[in-house]
Amino acid sequence: MRDIPNEMAARIESGAATLCHVWRLERADGVVMEFTEHDRDLVVDGVVCRAASGWTAGAGESAVGLAAGSVSAAGVLDDAAIAEADVAAGLFDKATVELWRVDWARPDLKVRLWSGALVRIRRQGDGFVAELEGPLAKLERVVGRTYGRMCDARLGDQRCGVAAPAGRVCDKRWETCFGTFGNGANFRGFPDVPGDDFLTAYPAGSARNDGGSRR
Repeated sequence: MRDIPNEMAARIESGAATLCHVWRLERADGVVMEFTEHDRDLVVDGVVCRAASGWTAGAGESAVGLAAGSVSAAGVLDDAAIAEADVAAGLFDKATVELWRVDWARPDLKVRLWSGALVRIRRQGDGFVAELEGPLAKLERVVGRTYGRMCDARLGDQRCGVAAPAGRVCDKRWETCFGTFGNGANFRGFPDVPGDDFLTAYPAGSARNDGGSRR
């Protein structure tokens, strides 16, 4: 829950024209930078927020609230702030970013809107686009393997374990792995996992009904 000063809440409700955004970026090496969309530099908590950086908010999806969310921000490549050489060197990888709403007439009145991590920064013309994601985005990532009938290895890779013949492809089915490549021991799928058809299956008089594998 956000702690919004009463005076700041009143200004937000009234749509005061003195409100602006401020971004606080902290790199993994401890370097802190702050930027603002205001037309002049601001001093917030003793730190100068650069106005000439060109930082602007980009497209956002569920940027606030409990959703994982993703947002983007754009700015200018500038040796005094975001230097191209530092971007290329990976100094901004895993940086943390906070987005604040600040009253430029009273910089002590502020509220944090969003916080997240910089997952990718790419050059765009003379500037850059930073792609950010919220703290809950990690919950959406797939960890480990998922169960499926098809093999999730690539033909010829270490998990597959066979040399990929020139011009041959694998359709990742058990029948192909076992019958064509003789590599059933390294099959990385689950061919016996029941599919949707299992829900409507019923015993048939002409079928084998001994409780064994359906394959």
